[in-house]
Amino acid sequence: MVKQYSLPDFLGKSKSTIVVDVRTPLEFVQGHITGAVNIPIFTNEERVLVGTTYKQQGRQPAILLGFELTGPKWAEFIRKAEEVAPDKKILVHCWRGGMRSGAMAWAFDLYGFEVGTLKGGYKAFRRAGIDAFSKTYPFMILSGSTGSAKTKILQALKSLGEQVIDLEDLAKHQGSSFGSMGKLEQPSQEQFENLFGSELQEMDCSKRIWLEDESVTIGKRVIPKPIWDQMRKAQVVKIDIPKDERIEFLNEDYGNLDKDFLKASVLRISKRLGPLETKLTLRAIDEGRMKDFIKQVLVYYDKTYAKGINSRSQDSIYTLPLNQINPVENAKAILNFANQI
Repeated sequence: MVKQYSLPDFLGKSKSTIVVDVRTPLEFVQGHITGAVNIPIFTNEERVLVGTTYKQQGRQPAILLGFELTGPKWAEFIRKAEEVAPDKKILVHCWRGGMRSGAMAWAFDLYGFEVGTLKGGYKAFRRAGIDAFSKTYPFMILSGSTGSAKTKILQALKSLGEQVIDLEDLAKHQGSSFGSMGKLEQPSQEQFENLFGSELQEMDCSKRIWLEDESVTIGKRVIPKPIWDQMRKAQVVKIDIPKDERIEFLNEDYGNLDKDFLKASVLRISKRLGPLETKLTLRAIDEGRMKDFIKQVLVYYDKTYAKGINSRSQDSIYTLPLNQINPVENAKAILNFANQI
């Protein structure tokens, strides 16, 4: 017997049960529930055909066409389900919790799976994520110049029991021209919002939530405006780390990256670097003088950071000097400092 779950119950079950999203590959890539597996009942093109038939001829002709298109594929659907859910427990959803998930759930149930569906489908999940952006959160912003190891500090804060949302990890980008690291692929804007909204819903709003100081865009992804507005008004712990320490740290992260990727990244900011600085930076990369390359680009990034931090209300900024990059020890120092604010 197929069980229908509300969104909270469905997401709770999803922590121990595989979720199958039966929407088209295109819908799935655009946005999906974290951890879901795509077993599309229709291809992208088939969905268009069925939708057009529904509009032009009505519900029953569309259903008949759907069965005609999927008839030969049901055995393969079940085989794929067995691969991803060998325990025969499975959760299924489509866009609105309608015919697509209903048909797939019926087939899985008939075969012997323990099946649950999502009331309201992906649409309900998406709405909950968007609604999360309109709520108020006790954000605390960790700020610091490029190369201050802020991401590693956030990870250390999380290990110390603090609530942390790593926006750069969700966006799969390090927040600069070099942010893709030559290998990271960003999710769609919708999926970035799904990931962010899901994390917000897990937070305890009676405790502070740490975020890194970001621009409104992280690569090509945009922080939702209601959250961005809150971030700009939140208290800021600004760490101040010597430049030599930051250069050493950045050299470890970026010094071994592909030179063509680094040069392309430099060229993307060439107008802001200026012709001479761009020439010197590219030459340093070509000659393998990676610390010199980092020194050159830090001139630009430090100016950009100073402009951003100075545009904030200075009453909300609390500066903490730190002598070296040691994420765990720095996280402890930041916690002690934050507790005194």
